[in-house]
Amino acid sequence: MTNLVPRMTDTAVKVAFLGPLGTFSHAAVERYFGAGTSADRISVGAIDDVFLEVEAGNAMYGVVPVENSTEGAVNNTLDCLIDTSLVIVGEIYLPIEHNLMLKDPASLAGIRRIVSHKQSLGQCRLWLRTHYPDTELCEASSNAIAARLASEDKTTAAIAGEMAARNFGLSIVYPRIQDRRNNTTRFLVMSRARQTFPTGNDKTSILVYTENKPGALFRLLEPFDQYQVSLTRIETRPARDDMWSYIFFIDFEGHMDDEPVRHVFQQLAGRAVKIKNLGSFPRAPTSGTAEP
Repeated sequence: MTNLVPRMTDTAVKVAFLGPLGTFSHAAVERYFGAGTSADRISVGAIDDVFLEVEAGNAMYGVVPVENSTEGAVNNTLDCLIDTSLVIVGEIYLPIEHNLMLKDPASLAGIRRIVSHKQSLGQCRLWLRTHYPDTELCEASSNAIAARLASEDKTTAAIAGEMAARNFGLSIVYPRIQDRRNNTTRFLVMSRARQTFPTGNDKTSILVYTENKPGALFRLLEPFDQYQVSLTRIETRPARDDMWSYIFFIDFEGHMDDEPVRHVFQQLAGRAVKIKNLGSFPRAPTSGTAEP
């Protein structure tokens, strides 16, 4: 748990996440805020709705997936970050273990379809190709929804985590079917807050809009090398208002109040069309185990 999590008082902190209960986003909320706290969990149906709940003041925090070690960036979250007024105040790395589950193990031979979130289907692509090459694969809005569908139909199997299996009374017939053992998803904690304090072990996230011309990316990266600020991630998304122009999502070590980072911002100001500061926040540990 980071030092940004408020002490629970008589008024419980409200946290929005992609639901329903039993999703990996729910597990990320439990890891960050603590399973035993009185934080109110607000389950919503889409990543966009997590941002909307926090922006409207219905929740103090929102937890959203941003990247997976197997499938890469979660583009829906990146697109929301372009438009949102929220800032990042924390992050969670959650080990993801996928399991094939169904209502009745005796009906395993009669499975007609396998349901899961598209990211999970992608993370189990090789396993599914080997074991169920001819079975229909169907996308659901979340793994917990997939588990609910499996609980209602014995010919439907779901790919989800142990929490979803418990919540919907399903039996896990094949555990840990993800293609990579170190499969991990990174989640962001979003808030309307504008100030975080340096901890000595921080990250900063920015969006950078550049002109569409040769050398644009090199000019952006040069200040990071000059001031020895280490990049931890860089992604691109198309700029929706200008064909063939791109937005760079850049994460790097350090807090916006650190002197080297301030120098980087000063240099970037003359090299980019626009910079959006998404916030500085404590770095989360990338190792350890958590119940998905």
